[in-house]
Amino acid sequence: MKITDVDVHVVNLPLLNPFTSSFETKTGETRTVVRIRTDTGVEGWGETMWGRPVAAIVKILAEDLIGTSPFALEAFHRKQHMVPFFYGYLGYAAIAALDVACWDAMGKATGQSLTDLLGGSVREEVPLTALITRADAPGAGPADLPAALAEHTGRVVAEGGFQAVKLKGTKDVQGDVAILRALRSALPEVSLRVDPNAAWSVPDSVRAGIALEELDLEYLEDPCVGIEGMSQVRAKVRIPLCTNMCVVRFEDFAPAVRLGAVDVIHGDVYKWGGIAPTKALAAHCETFGLGMNLHSGGELGIATAAHLAVVGSTPVLSRAIDSMYYLHADDIIEPIPLENGSLRVPTGPGLGVTVDEDKLRHYAEVNAREGDLTR
Repeated sequence: MKITDVDVHVVNLPLLNPFTSSFETKTGETRTVVRIRTDTGVEGWGETMWGRPVAAIVKILAEDLIGTSPFALEAFHRKQHMVPFFYGYLGYAAIAALDVACWDAMGKATGQSLTDLLGGSVREEVPLTALITRADAPGAGPADLPAALAEHTGRVVAEGGFQAVKLKGTKDVQGDVAILRALRSALPEVSLRVDPNAAWSVPDSVRAGIALEELDLEYLEDPCVGIEGMSQVRAKVRIPLCTNMCVVRFEDFAPAVRLGAVDVIHGDVYKWGGIAPTKALAAHCETFGLGMNLHSGGELGIATAAHLAVVGSTPVLSRAIDSMYYLHADDIIEPIPLENGSLRVPTGPGLGVTVDEDKLRHYAEVNAREGDLTR
């Protein structure tokens, strides 16, 4: 079986509501979608972060895939190993798009689910984290915001069946602390987290971390910048520290362990360059006694299915994962239903999902008109 063609599409899809972090407000997602075709009629689909800049790299890399087998992934990754050096996250994302498409084709060619190809199922359902931002309480003033967000979060948890909640933090450290106190008071049983996306200074992270210790947070994610800063915070705060910003490639792993900077690392198939690197990260975390979870970069259904297969086959990924999937207003596959705060791991061949090519064309036309979404 040889790859004969690679199609690349860039799509824009809307979110149900604006999503605000410490550095941006998003109203939709731009994603790059690829399809590989083979001489046996088997197709494989992949999807990755961002739009036209990534798509341009994918098209270059695709030239090296034509005429090779989708099973020959080790050779592909070895040949492209310098791409992330030159393109950073964009390079990892481009490689991952083709990597996932090859895995999908391998599963379809063998009649096996991606979960089975990765070692078999250790869980059939994957719990998601309810993601909460200040935009969820429009019109609330600073004094009223904690109570308003606590009320909103209570509804989200009750309606969606979530067992974990993450607040997207801001530069307003004391305001975030007040919101977390209100969330814990309203939801004493949920696993509670906060992610300021490194918006806090080291001193503010220490002060806030000490103030938050009484709330029994599951972890504090990227309160400040860098491995050095995180190590200083971890030395003084008893809340476990998590990152998807200072350990983002294997070269970061040893320094982070040596400095005692983190307790939990967020992997991501699309930020780490594919499925095998993400599984390798899981092995590293288990070896060094660290926890692991998955970051979300706004995955649609194809990318979500790949993340579900990774979680479904990886014991260390035992926490509720980050996923913006349930926040999208539409999808380019038959949507994966959220049930009791969880998504079921697809069991069909490959990724186990079917692309709606009419919707793919529609949302590609939206991108052609509007360009990539940056906010």
